[in-house]
Order: sequence, then C-alpha cells, then structure tokens
Amino acid sequence: MTHPTETPSQQPHSQPASSDGFKARDYFGPFRSKRLPIVLVLLAVALFPDELGALTRGLMVDAYVQVSAFVSATLLLFYGAERLFRFDIGTALKNSSFAQVPLAALLGATPGCGGAVIVVAAYSSGNVGFGAVVATLTATMGDAAFLLIATRPDVAIIVLPLSFAAGITTGYLVDIFMKADYRGVPDAACELAPLIGRTRLKDLAYLGFAIPGLAIGVTQLLQMDLEAIWGGMMPIIGLGGVAIGLFIWATSPLQAMTHIKDSPVTRMAEETSFISIWVIAAYLGYDYMVVLAGLDLEAVFSSVAPLLPLIAIGVGFIPGCGPQVLVTTLYINGLIPFSALLGNAISNDGDALFPAIALNPKAAMVATLVSAVPAMILAYGFYFFAPNFL
Repeated sequence: MTHPTETPSQQPHSQPASSDGFKARDYFGPFRSKRLPIVLVLLAVALFPDELGALTRGLMVDAYVQVSAFVSATLLLFYGAERLFRFDIGTALKNSSFAQVPLAALLGATPGCGGAVIVVAAYSSGNVGFGAVVATLTATMGDAAFLLIATRPDVAIIVLPLSFAAGITTGYLVDIFMKADYRGVPDAACELAPLIGRTRLKDLAYLGFAIPGLAIGVTQLLQMDLEAIWGGMMPIIGLGGVAIGLFIWATSPLQAMTHIKDSPVTRMAEETSFISIWVIAAYLGYDYMVVLAGLDLEAVFSSVAPLLPLIAIGVGFIPGCGPQVLVTTLYINGLIPFSALLGNAISNDGDALFPAIALNPKAAMVATLVSAVPAMILAYGFYFFAPNFL
C-alpha cells in the first residue's frame, strides 16, 4: 500500500511530530482511541485461562506464522527493491502508451494494494487514463492475496492471472467505449500517508520476530515436525510478533498506506501490522463460530449456494481488505466455492478504494461498478460450467 511519488505541489502537509515521528491524536497519548480498545479486548481474551484463551492464542500464532511472516517478507522485498532501483512508476505509466492498461493491471495484480494506489494517484495527476484505473482495480485482490498465496498457492496461481486478464480486457474496453473524465482535485489525499521519517525500534523488533516467524512458516509448509524443530519457541515467536504488531497498529498514524520516503523496514512493519489485524479477526471469527458457537457454516452457506458468488461480489464493493480477507478465509475452509472467491477477487478494490474515493469519488464509484461486470461473468461461468473446480 505504497504512496505515490509526489510532485512538489503534492507533498504531504507538515505535522507537529512527537518523539515517534507523528502528532499524538487524542487523550490516549500515542494510542489511537478507536484502535486501543480493540487491542485491549484481544489481549484480554488471549489471556483467559480456559478454552477460549487457549484457542485464541493458538489462532494468533497460526495467523502470524502462516500469513503475517510471509506478508512481511514480501513487503520488505518489494519496498527494498523500490528503494534500491528508485524507479518512477508514475512517469513510466505516462510514457507507456498502449502498454498503460496491462502495466496498470500488473500493478493491481501484485499482492497488497500498493500498485493499485499508485495507478489511482497517477490518474488524478493526469498520467494515466480511466481505463488504467478500471484495469488496476479489477485486477487487484488486495491483502487477501497474501492470505491465499500463503495458504493455497495452487489456487492463487489461477485466481491472480485470471484477475489480471480480466483487468486488461476491461481496461481496454473502457478506454474504447467510455470517454468520460472523472478527475478531481489532485492533492485531496495528501494526508493519507504521513511521513514517519526514521526507522524506529519497534520496526526493528518486528523484523526480529518476522525472520524466525517466516522460518517456522516455511517449516510448516514443508510439513516437517514443528515440535521437534522448534519446540516451545513457536508460541513465543508467534505471540511476540502478534504483540508487537498490535502495538504498532494501535499507535500508527496511518490509515492504510505508508509514505514512499519511509524506510523499507518501517513500511513493512506498519503495513504488515495493518494487514495482520484483519487476518487475526478472520481466523478468530471463523473458529469462534465453529468451535465455540457450534455453528454449522457449511449447512448455512449450502442453503443459499446459487447466491454465494453474488454475495461475494457484493462484499467486494466494501472498501478495505478486511471483508475480502474473510471471504478468502471462508474459501480456504471449504465453505464457499471457487466461483465466489473469484468473483470477490475481481470485484474488490481493497484499500486502494480509500484513496480512490478521496481523490475522485465519482471515478471510484464508476470503476467499482464496472469491475462487477467481469466478476459476474467469470464467477457464474465457473459456478455453472465448472462447479467443482478447485
């Protein structure tokens, strides 16, 4: 969820900074008032001595080593390469002519929301056409792509290329048949990504847990004996990483994105923590309903099977990655068909919809509605003609 390269007129407004690099927001000091209660509730439930506490701690560890550690590695690699090569994507898109739409779709198809945010900002600054916006928002799966890659790479290798192809096709069709211009004020979203400025101790601490967390995750993917290799270290690393991530999220000045001038380690820690809170919520929500409430979700969803792709597409209209992570979690657990997952992957815009709404609300609305067309075609195509696919 990277911030676009700014022109001088688009630099973020300066903010009085605290010792942690940003202005304290309210009477909770460095903590954000809407996030701190969520963190406290999660910690309180995790510390319960009974079945609820044990289940919560186990799910938090799973969420960290199965998803968060892989997300951190991917983001660090991506942002490290971006810093190393200093590539100006906005200029490249402007000069790409006919290749603009597939490049925009490729940026959207990359896991996370950074690529799509770049294209949305490039549209506002006049560097790309509306077809590129539709292409990137259609192709993006947002943060849910990280979860799918980490848990079902065999499915991800099909969903992501299909979304990419849908983005290219839809983007070209829009450029041919839709000539409207929805550009608004180009600097409306300057405050979305405040500059943190320096690599903080908590960023390095998160990296320190992410490295062994990734090793545990790889060990698990290889189906090796976790107990024999890691022993009691797995819960320590998992819960330690979760705790630092919750602290970073609760004190973060960001809405979803990081500033391009922040260090790769800071951007990794901030964005992984943001993604992880949704992954933890999805893990807990599912198991609480099944294990504690005894709810038979499979029976519930099977009763409305023909509507599942449509419902998943509708969920994709909701801004943010949390609802989309939940849809992916339901698929991973066998509760919704591949057609519903695919429909959601194509219709959802992830966190890229937030800056899109801030910069150009009409363009965001139209692009989201347009992306529903390929989502419906492909989702119900698989539902009716390949119902047992994956």
